[in-house]
Amino acid sequence: MKALTWHGKRDVRIDTVPDPSIQEPTDVIVKVTTTGLCGSDLHLYEVLGPFLDAGDVLGHEPMGVVQETGSEVTNVRPGDRVVIPFNVSCGTCFMCGQGLQSQCETTQVREYGSGASLFGYTKLYGQVPGGQAEYLRVPFGNTLPIAVPPGPPDERFVYLSDVLPTAWQAVEYAAVPPGGTVAVLGLGPIGDMCTRIAAHRGAGRVIGIDLVPERLERVRARGAHTLNLEEYGDGIVEAVRDLTDGRGPDSVIDAVGMEAHGASTAKVGQQMTTLLPDALAAKLMRRAGVDRLSALYLAIDLVRRGGTISLSGVYGGMTDPLPLLTMFDKQIQLRMGQANVWRWVDDILPLLTDGDPLGVESFATHRLPLDRAPDAYATFQKKQDGAVKILFTP
Repeated sequence: MKALTWHGKRDVRIDTVPDPSIQEPTDVIVKVTTTGLCGSDLHLYEVLGPFLDAGDVLGHEPMGVVQETGSEVTNVRPGDRVVIPFNVSCGTCFMCGQGLQSQCETTQVREYGSGASLFGYTKLYGQVPGGQAEYLRVPFGNTLPIAVPPGPPDERFVYLSDVLPTAWQAVEYAAVPPGGTVAVLGLGPIGDMCTRIAAHRGAGRVIGIDLVPERLERVRARGAHTLNLEEYGDGIVEAVRDLTDGRGPDSVIDAVGMEAHGASTAKVGQQMTTLLPDALAAKLMRRAGVDRLSALYLAIDLVRRGGTISLSGVYGGMTDPLPLLTMFDKQIQLRMGQANVWRWVDDILPLLTDGDPLGVESFATHRLPLDRAPDAYATFQKKQDGAVKILFTP
């Protein structure tokens, strides 16, 4: 089959690789019909090479049709339409029972002290072959796939794999009071969807902050108040306070993570890791602070006293410094973590089958054949051509 594989920094290719096969009686094989390019994939493209091997299949946002099932699979059958969560979770352990599928005890990567395995996402998370491919082996066939109805296009459902539950959890963790104000930092796919979900769930004011004009316009067109970080610079905090009676928003969602602009010292640290031997680079990245924390520092400055910060952007450093004195003094509440996809399915699925209040059918900016994925990675990484969300058709 054809699959998008990693070969080095900014080097991903379409290769022919062996078709997946049933390995356990609870496996299913899914023929992928649509698969997404995630902002987190750019971490693999740019800085996480020490935890990848040449030929690793990337991607963790797939949906498709069940092609084959193992002998013990009873909940889906060939021909069923399914979305595959990016968490590889068993659905039956203690953590899954708590709605913490991202901490699944069956698939935790104990060698690295990591949570649940993820599709297409490095040795840190199990090195499980990913979904930017024609076919995907899916374990836990009775509990992991999300069955979706026939009829509506893939665009209606594919974001259940990651974007929708990640954004939903970010808004849930932000604890926006009814009629309150939330600021969203970073208006890529997750930040954009956060603004939509926050408005849908009753936020009185949604403020979107970014520096890419096309992204700001998308969010503004759906009713959010937007601020261009490049225009305001160091005055961004005062600009937000002016919109919030001088005190700051009730909640701030950091949807940026370690891709933040600025912080040149940390940027150099990230780039240096790509020049080191893999073993040394991996040790540095696991022990040192290599994140650009501009967005998190801004969130701490922005949020009102007693407010909540929700982190959905991915951070990777182990010793990144935090201004704990300020956080303590402002009585900030902080919540974070990989999204627990299945925890939010029952909340989200009705919004996809009864109308389209979140605008998912028109959410993608690009729909491309999988053969064009290498160029799409470069375009998305450079924020060119208005790219916010890219979907591939294998």
